[in-house]
Amino acid sequence: MKKSSGTIFDARQGGPEGVSLRDGANKMKPTITVADNGNLQIHIPMLIRRMRGRKTVIAPQTLDGEITGAQEPVQSAVLQALGRAFSWADILESGQIKSISELARTLDVDGSYVARILKLTTLAPDIVEALINGEEPNGLSLAKLTQTFPEDWAEQRRQFGFATD
Repeated sequence: MKKSSGTIFDARQGGPEGVSLRDGANKMKPTITVADNGNLQIHIPMLIRRMRGRKTVIAPQTLDGEITGAQEPVQSAVLQALGRAFSWADILESGQIKSISELARTLDVDGSYVARILKLTTLAPDIVEALINGEEPNGLSLAKLTQTFPEDWAEQRRQFGFATD
């Protein structure tokens, strides 16, 4: 590889790529930059997310669905809980089941669990959308979402780290 000041090389092809970091499909590519002093700067596009209490590296190809079998960037437990919450709310609102305690007996789960999950239906719509899209702040988990939270949507955004101050 020829050293040259500020030249960017495509790490996959080994040749000069110019200053653009995106290929024709608008996807980030790994790049290597040779500095004036000869040091290499390697850029590998990725996201680092907290999932299930651990940090996980997510490659852009994973988000695009190109890497099959890769761990999903969305927290499936949160999505399941949201699905249950809105489904259970529909059942209660339609009158199919008359109360939370009757729903809990029907599901063979504790009534307090049903109540905590149903509370997710009171989250701000933009928070629900962010959770569905996997765009939640690092460290936000189902355990934190099922703890007591305010009814005011602006307060919810602040408490869960969605505030845009």
